[in-house]
Amino acid sequence: MKKLITLLTTFLITFLSWTPLAYAADQPFTGEIVSVGVVGDLGKEIWDYVAEKAAQEESIQIKVELLTDYNQPNEAVNNGSLDLNAFQHVAFLDDWNASNKATLTNIGYTFVTEMGIFSDSLVGLEELEDGASVAIPNDPTNGGRALLALELAGLIEVADEAGILATVDDITANPKHLDFIEIDAHQVALSLPDVDLGVLGTGLATDAGLAIDDALFVDTEDLSKLDQAYRNVIVSREEDAENPLFLKVVELFQQEDVAKVINQASNGGAIPAWKE
Repeated sequence: MKKLITLLTTFLITFLSWTPLAYAADQPFTGEIVSVGVVGDLGKEIWDYVAEKAAQEESIQIKVELLTDYNQPNEAVNNGSLDLNAFQHVAFLDDWNASNKATLTNIGYTFVTEMGIFSDSLVGLEELEDGASVAIPNDPTNGGRALLALELAGLIEVADEAGILATVDDITANPKHLDFIEIDAHQVALSLPDVDLGVLGTGLATDAGLAIDDALFVDTEDLSKLDQAYRNVIVSREEDAENPLFLKVVELFQQEDVAKVINQASNGGAIPAWKE
C-alpha cells in the first residue's frame, strides 16, 4: 500500500508539473495583443467575432479599431500605431503603396465584396434614360472597379489597357451618354436620392442599410470575370510579414466558422477569398 501511495504521489506531481507546460505549448501566444484597423460596420462585426474566437482558442487579445475613412488604416500600420489592418483589396493596397512609397504587405486573404449598381428610382437598368447621372467613388481603385462593373452590366465600354485603375477618360463607348459624378465612396449611398444610379461595394451598402439583393446588378455574377486584385486582404508592415503571431491571426480568420459569419454579416454580399 505504501508503495502504491508513493507511485500515485509521484504521478500526481508529474502530471501537475507537466500540464501547465503542455497547455503553454498549445497556446504559445497567451497574453499577446494584436491591434487591427477596420473600416465600416461589416468589418467590425466580422473582426469582433474573430477577436472573441482568438481569446477563447489561443488567449490572444485582438483589439479591433474602427476607423472612419480609407486614408487612416494604411498610415496607421505604416507608422506603427496599428499592427494590422483589414479593409482593402489588393488593388487599393498596391495603389496606396505606390503613392506613398511604402511597402505594406498582404499576409492573407479575407473576402471578396460584391460591387453593386443601386438606384432609388429605377426598377431595372432597362429603364435608364439617355443622359442619366451615375455616382461612382472618386478613389482610383474603387472608381475603376465601378466603371468595370458598369461595363459588365453592358452600359459602357472601357479601354482594356486601362486595367483595374480605369478612369472616366478611359471610357471608349457611352451609348446612353451617362453623366458621371465622382464623389467619396462613403457618399455614394447618400447620393442615391439625387442621382439615377450609384455604384458601391457591399460594405458601404450594408452600412447604409442596403441589401445586395437591392442592387440592379452585381459584378460577381460571374466570378471568373472579376480580377483577383479585388480580393480583400489582411495587411502588415513588410518586416512583419512572417511574424508567427500575425500569421496565427490569419489562420484563425481563414476558417469555415468565419466564412459563415462573413456571409451572415454581409447578407450574402461577401464571399470568402481564401477558398479557390
